[in-house]
Amino acid sequence: MTEQTSPTLPVVRLIPKAEARAIRHGFPWVYANELVTDRRTRNLTPGTIAQLEDANRTPMGVVTVNPASKIICRMLDQDPEAVIDQAWFAARLTRALAHRARLYAEPYYRLVHAEADGLPGVIIDRFGDLAVVQPNAAWADMLIGPLVAALQDVTGVTTVIMNGTGRARTLEGLDEKTDILAGDTPAGPVPVPMNGAVYMADVMGGQKTGLFFDQRPNHAFVAGLSKGARVLDVFSHVGGFGLAALAADAASVLAVDGSAPALELAAQGAAKMGVVDRFATRKGDAFDVLAALAEEGETFDVVICDPPAFAPSKPSLDAGLRAYERIARLAAPLVADGGYLTLCSCSHAADLTKFRNASARGIGRGGRRGQIIHTGFAGPDHPLLPHLAESGYLKALTFRL
Repeated sequence: MTEQTSPTLPVVRLIPKAEARAIRHGFPWVYANELVTDRRTRNLTPGTIAQLEDANRTPMGVVTVNPASKIICRMLDQDPEAVIDQAWFAARLTRALAHRARLYAEPYYRLVHAEADGLPGVIIDRFGDLAVVQPNAAWADMLIGPLVAALQDVTGVTTVIMNGTGRARTLEGLDEKTDILAGDTPAGPVPVPMNGAVYMADVMGGQKTGLFFDQRPNHAFVAGLSKGARVLDVFSHVGGFGLAALAADAASVLAVDGSAPALELAAQGAAKMGVVDRFATRKGDAFDVLAALAEEGETFDVVICDPPAFAPSKPSLDAGLRAYERIARLAAPLVADGGYLTLCSCSHAADLTKFRNASARGIGRGGRRGQIIHTGFAGPDHPLLPHLAESGYLKALTFRL
């Protein structure tokens, strides 16, 4: 695979009215309507590395160009002479690794969080000596060879899996594919220690990379409320909140999810922890199960609802907020007096204020009143780029009802 070298880079240029100052100050994207898109630019292969100039032809840095995307350029390096090769990847990965190694005693974390770690559109989750890479931008697909070589060199991982699925790749015009880029196919789900619990990550066929590291601090907070408690974990996936609660001596956990494979992985985690006697699962649509539990007269000391993104984009915002309100309305009556309700959103289109208001409305319409005792976000291995609101997607609100 050929690596890009600076002297041969094509040049792309901002239109005169483009906000060059924002890009100089760290905003990582150029939208299609901000770039001079002549025939030469339109004909660039998606993922091409280029040099960006402002309207006065002053070099601004090295970017990746995708004429098929609304985000036509992503800033890679503000040094116009930067060479995007294995050594460049190694420098970015070394910086990212130093931060995670300071945070966590064991190598289970998000190693690279896209733009916030200087690798636009690239997600890398680490599971011990295995890593899952999501190249959600065309340039990462093109340069996956030097990226993987640098990843192995810097971290020592022996197995690298490419998970090329999801909405982000579709928006980039990329095909979906999953592949083993280094090492051997895992024999089965990978056990992951976190918050005293054991999670089973399906790194080949599960959602995203197989596990959601972002909720780690929120799992821990709710676990701290759960000693001796009856816990309901809705949209539990592989047992995120529920297994952490069991590790903190919850009396019982009922995990609800629409995916039978996810619930089976949660049960495997409970078995590895030796807590199967306190763990139960219920497969079904979350809205239906919440309504059914109310009809059955069930109550719980701690209830958590951690749904998928109901509002993944601005056009879906109104419908998404109604869904978050409905979840809160159905969940609130299941919480025992003085108990706790944690509601989560991973929709970047629904900011904290909108999500909080929708949740409070739902609780009120469920006949309850609550006080917010905790607001949580993604863990520190998911850094937030201050210029890019989209990188601060996760919100978790805990109410005492």
